[in-house]
Amino acid sequence: MKYIVGARGSQLSIAQTNWVISELKKVNLDSEYEIKTITTKGDTDTRPLFTIDQKGIFEKEIDRAVAQKDVDFAVHSLKDVPSQLDSNLILACIPKREVVNDVFISSDNSSLESIKPTAVIGTSSLRRAVQITRKRPDVTVKPIRGNIETRIRKTLGEDYDAIVLAQAGITRLGVDTKFSPLSIDDFLPSPGQGAIAVVARNDDSQTISMLKKIEDIDSRLEIEAERALSDYVDSGCRFPLGAYAKSNDSKITLTVTAFSVDGKKSLEVKKTGDKKNPEFIGKNAGEELQEQGVNDLALNWREKVEEWNKK
Repeated sequence: MKYIVGARGSQLSIAQTNWVISELKKVNLDSEYEIKTITTKGDTDTRPLFTIDQKGIFEKEIDRAVAQKDVDFAVHSLKDVPSQLDSNLILACIPKREVVNDVFISSDNSSLESIKPTAVIGTSSLRRAVQITRKRPDVTVKPIRGNIETRIRKTLGEDYDAIVLAQAGITRLGVDTKFSPLSIDDFLPSPGQGAIAVVARNDDSQTISMLKKIEDIDSRLEIEAERALSDYVDSGCRFPLGAYAKSNDSKITLTVTAFSVDGKKSLEVKKTGDKKNPEFIGKNAGEELQEQGVNDLALNWREKVEEWNKK
């Protein structure tokens, strides 16, 4: 049986897709796989991510190919996948999650704590921008786009003194670079960070069954809690929210932080519940955030982004 796999053409996407295929080949010995690269809006629109008022900018075109049967399934970075998929698609498989933390890469091998005042630090994420500013209000944070290796090259004294990005991408690409891991306590990741999503048609039982062979149950449950939270509070590139669910025995603990525009105010929630009902844990955390005023924070962020877009 031969499967056509949809993916972006970026180096990271191809690396992730090849990793998924290698795992599938271990348990589906009679299957073959061919990658079909598809260009997305996120690949062609070079604006900072938080200024693009559209969900799924890195996956919409690829998932459309799945729905139209141009490809059999698609491989994504899970944090790029909206919490609500089209009605004929399903999040068929979540393999073993990579590490979730962010890392700090600088041109002189300094850490976030030791880098010089007035240093320029690049990031593609509003969440990271706020977290950096909270730790080091004396540095300048600027948006940065491009694939991981391009972003790393830009730290070599040209436009940026350092960048912050996810360790999972560096690991999957096998990039040889020095970095300082950032604490999850200070840099809570975005929902779904470090995980891969495999999307298929919900009526394609044969493909779904094949994909399920490489699913990691704990990763699935953790992600379901985080995505239930995202869906409840409508977080995304235009509203910085950190969330990380960690499973342990029969329980899942979900930790969440949301920030004000200036970074001076933060809302923090931690919920622990039964692994059998991860969606309830996420929804419960979202309800507590709403009680603390998260809707006002989200509105202020969206108003701020609209101001930036008009400049």
